[in-house]
Amino acid sequence: MNGTPSQYSEALVTCEWLEAHLDDPDLVIFDCTTYLIPDQGPNRPYTVQSGQADYDKGHIPGAGYLDLQKDFSVAGSPFRFTLPPAEETAAAFAERGVSDGKRVVLYSRKSLQWATRFWWMLRWLGFDNVSILDGGYDKWIADGHVTSTRPCTYPAGTFSLNVRPGLFVDKDAVRSAIGAADICTINALTADLHSGNSPRYGRPGRVPGSVNVPAPTLVNPETMELLPIEAAAQAFTGIGAEPGKRIITYCGGGIAATLDAFVLHELGYRDIAVYDNSMSEWANDVSLPIETD
Repeated sequence: MNGTPSQYSEALVTCEWLEAHLDDPDLVIFDCTTYLIPDQGPNRPYTVQSGQADYDKGHIPGAGYLDLQKDFSVAGSPFRFTLPPAEETAAAFAERGVSDGKRVVLYSRKSLQWATRFWWMLRWLGFDNVSILDGGYDKWIADGHVTSTRPCTYPAGTFSLNVRPGLFVDKDAVRSAIGAADICTINALTADLHSGNSPRYGRPGRVPGSVNVPAPTLVNPETMELLPIEAAAQAFTGIGAEPGKRIITYCGGGIAATLDAFVLHELGYRDIAVYDNSMSEWANDVSLPIETD
């Protein structure tokens, strides 16, 4: 990485760009929204709620819907959103119209992290012609763009699988990275969770030696757009996230971590991984070390 890029790449598109390209024959669009409802009961720390109902009430014209928990996570996993095998995941994308030669645009509501999770999954599978809508559905509505209630499904496509195995890692890789001078592990959760002031995911605390860049701090809370790229770069300055290092991001369940990973990718970092299952697994495995302030 030679200096800070002056702007985001085509992996981030604006609402104006998308409106101008809605009729492109090779464009497929997906609403990726999921909601996490805080739960102090048996589903702690949260209940997963599909965004399908809100999609049905209104969405970007021509957009389909991707249900992360229902169709793109391991059924029966003790953790939310566990990544399925590559072949199964690629087949699920192909069934919904993600296909060689298509341009994919992903968006979500209330948080960009649901779109970036799917973006990271597609990169893991070797599909790179995919972009995030900056500001998501919130920005689309705020700018007065047209919406639709008409359901949309795309014809099944052909998906050429070319897995990049290093883009997702497990607990063993994270444990091995502790103390490694050439690896920087970044927690994308909020500061209270990083410090150990909240037991939301089980044992309070963080992966030992990890540093904190909360995913919400990379987004303008009023517009839901990513910060200007120079400001985003500053968030990673001085915490050990040097371009020559391998970067591992984690969070509660491997979702917010993909927002940090997306921004790092846009900043020119190329050796980035996301810890699937993240603190949902780590905080509940007493064999794994944990650190608090």
